[in-house]
Amino acid sequence: MTEKTCPFCSPRLHERILLRNELAFAVYDINPVSKGHTLIIPFRHVAGFFDTTPEEKSAFMELSVRLRELLDQRYHPSGYNFGVNIGHDAGQAVMHVHLHLIPRHPGDAHGKGSGMRYVIPPQQVRQEKLSDY
Repeated sequence: MTEKTCPFCSPRLHERILLRNELAFAVYDINPVSKGHTLIIPFRHVAGFFDTTPEEKSAFMELSVRLRELLDQRYHPSGYNFGVNIGHDAGQAVMHVHLHLIPRHPGDAHGKGSGMRYVIPPQQVRQEKLSDY
């Protein structure tokens, strides 16, 4: 994926910016898993999180704090998932790094487990076993 074909580099996406700072911006995810699911994206076209600069990582964190305040006011979640998919096998569909901030609400997991561990099928069983502690 080049900068010219990247949906996160599109000027149309930049029209939907919720929050921004000098190095990154936040938008609602177009395929949300919950109301308020947002993405934090660097302006610079870079594929992976580990390829970002220390300044970009700081910009992501600064935006995540401000974004959480905005989402708390709008959606009143009881928790959040915050993460990044790095590489195709980890589920990264757009090869321009982006962090997910996903508001969570009681009962929205529709199953016995929830959280990051529950997205990997073999770990679902392990999570259920861990609940015995």
